[in-house]
Amino acid sequence: MSKKTHHDKNENSVILAGIASFTIIVVAAIWFLSSAAEKENKNTATAKTQESQDGIAGHHSGNGGKASTAGIDALVGKSVPDFAFVDKDGKTYSKESLKGKKIVLFFNEGLMCYPACWEQIVQLASDNRLNNADTVVLSIVVDSAKDWQSAVKKMPELAKATVVFDTDKQVSNNFGVLTTPSSMHFGSLPGHSYVIIDREGIVQHVYDDPRMAIHNNQLVDELAKLK
Repeated sequence: MSKKTHHDKNENSVILAGIASFTIIVVAAIWFLSSAAEKENKNTATAKTQESQDGIAGHHSGNGGKASTAGIDALVGKSVPDFAFVDKDGKTYSKESLKGKKIVLFFNEGLMCYPACWEQIVQLASDNRLNNADTVVLSIVVDSAKDWQSAVKKMPELAKATVVFDTDKQVSNNFGVLTTPSSMHFGSLPGHSYVIIDREGIVQHVYDDPRMAIHNNQLVDELAKLK
């Protein structure tokens, strides 16, 4: 029986070292390529989100330059205009019945604004910071209660939200939200506008968002400023 020489052992060691080095190089290459691909995917997703928001904002600006936040801005510091909304169950929410609570009104396009408005409605309803003994959030649409059920069927999470109906658009008009930059149907439908009212019924903050983003954190910050 032949015995392995010192030379043979050295050769085997070199071969094993080469295999180990090659394996390390392959693993490193795979990791590098995976990281690069992941980074590229993230960059692409971010770019698409920005492009989508820019597209929405651009679409909203196509109203001949007539859009303005002047109407909604004029509410700040004043007693909130009278309102009385009814939800799908027939419950009424009015200026007087909600006095003593902090109120967030989210005027939006409703059925025609999928998914942006729907997602904001769901986020408002699921946020415990905005739904408690001190705070009431109303998502206001101009659709009928019957028509709105098609949205709930498509996105069941909407059923948890307090959605109220301004079918004649009278309140939306009084609040100046039909002619803001966020309105894609200038003069006819609201877009994506927020109104915060304090416990005494005074409007303390308004915001119109043509980009139709989620604004829970900003709303919470503004509510925290109220006594």
